[in-house]
Amino acid sequence: MTGDRGRADSLRWTAEGSTIFFDALAGLPDERLDAPTALPGWSGRHLLAHVAANADALANLVHWARTGEERPMYSSPEQRDADIAAGAARPAAELREWAARAADDLGARLAELDERQWKEHVRTAQGRTVTAEEIPWMRAREVMVHAVDLGAGVTFDDLPADFLAALVGDIAAKRAAAPGPALTLTATGGGTWRIPGSGPAVPLTGTLAGLAAYLSGRGSGGVTGEAGGPPPELPRWL
Repeated sequence: MTGDRGRADSLRWTAEGSTIFFDALAGLPDERLDAPTALPGWSGRHLLAHVAANADALANLVHWARTGEERPMYSSPEQRDADIAAGAARPAAELREWAARAADDLGARLAELDERQWKEHVRTAQGRTVTAEEIPWMRAREVMVHAVDLGAGVTFDDLPADFLAALVGDIAAKRAAAPGPALTLTATGGGTWRIPGSGPAVPLTGTLAGLAAYLSGRGSGGVTGEAGGPPPELPRWL
């Protein structure tokens, strides 16, 4: 499984990821949202506010692609953080409703784009210039990975294998542009990814789910090096 993806894949994963995320959320009592998540400094409320605000922010990019009117995801990193903090303070029912409404609105707006608009260029919050075709992939990553972070029982093993392959390839490409150890990653079901970096390449083996967990900075994921040793530690991604 190579991890190749197209617009149709990303739209499908966005829909599947939304189902996984909101099904997990529905089974999480309100009081559990007050508990810390695996994300440093964030409770379940912060995580849910982030997922809601992310849908609103991506809808800004859809508007940009559809109309040509520049509308960034966030006015500033500070505004993004402030929106998450304010959202986390909302009553649980209101917070849940915001997240669901924002997700539905984003889906509806994506469905309005025509072939020309999908090719329009927009700018991500990290400053990357991409076509609008990248927007559903950005959303799929958010809802899939944060469904795991909710702590409601979803693991990377519960995510679609083709999405995991695309995710591993995506994170590997981004980590290749950042400082870190050189790695050669091999999935037990097939697939190899090479990340250039410092020192000789460290060979690592794991399942797709394990590699996705490891590369995203969420534990070792059962990934092992030579002779079964632990993999090098990586900072969190996403």
